[in-house]
Amino acid sequence: MKKIEFISYLDNIEQNRIRVRLITQNGELKDVMFQYETLINEEWIAIVRYDCSHGFFHRDILSPNGDKEKQSIEIQSLKQASQYAEQNLKDKWEWYHERYIKKLKRK
Repeated sequence: MKKIEFISYLDNIEQNRIRVRLITQNGELKDVMFQYETLINEEWIAIVRYDCSHGFFHRDILSPNGDKEKQSIEIQSLKQASQYAEQNLKDKWEWYHERYIKKLKRK
């Protein structure tokens, strides 16, 4: 198995990023993880994660208090899952960020 990991920044000031981990075997995608992270008080905080842990593809929306909102997502393939996760995080990272910050202020 081969593990590929990289980070892609979403803004010019490099305070919002997507962390990606892909696992392949013989060129075939076997596992994926896409995680949106933001820099708060010089610490990288995970806000949204897509992965296949627990045996199914899903999105975890994380809260400052440690709660996770888990949403199952039906997919046809891990390639499709990767494309969906990456596009969703690129399109909605600002919305996820605002939601997290609002919850952080109420904490």
